[in-house]
Amino acid sequence: MRLFLLAILQSTLLVAGQVLLKFALGRMLPFAMTAAFWRSVFANWQFAACGLCYGAGTILWFHIIKNYPFSTAYPLVSLSYVLGMVAAIVFFHEPVSIAKWIGVLLILAGCYLISR
Repeated sequence: MRLFLLAILQSTLLVAGQVLLKFALGRMLPFAMTAAFWRSVFANWQFAACGLCYGAGTILWFHIIKNYPFSTAYPLVSLSYVLGMVAAIVFFHEPVSIAKWIGVLLILAGCYLISR
């Protein structure tokens, strides 16, 4: 159960990083090797926050794979797909088909079986 909770936290950090990155990219200038572009990158708080989320998620991942069997821990990363779809609905108002919901249920069932 502890591994499952840690995997949810780690997946949440990864998804938060992706959501923040998508918001950050919307505020950046189009890619160019110019000072204006790089200012739009580094003066963007969402870009910095996404890096912090990725960093925290990576440190947590270090703890997980050091202390739990890899064959159990690694498949739980798929929880990020579930959380990512929820984030797509909440933050980006994206429609989700029934097929995607069935996929989410299958992922959750697989994670449950693996973590037992």
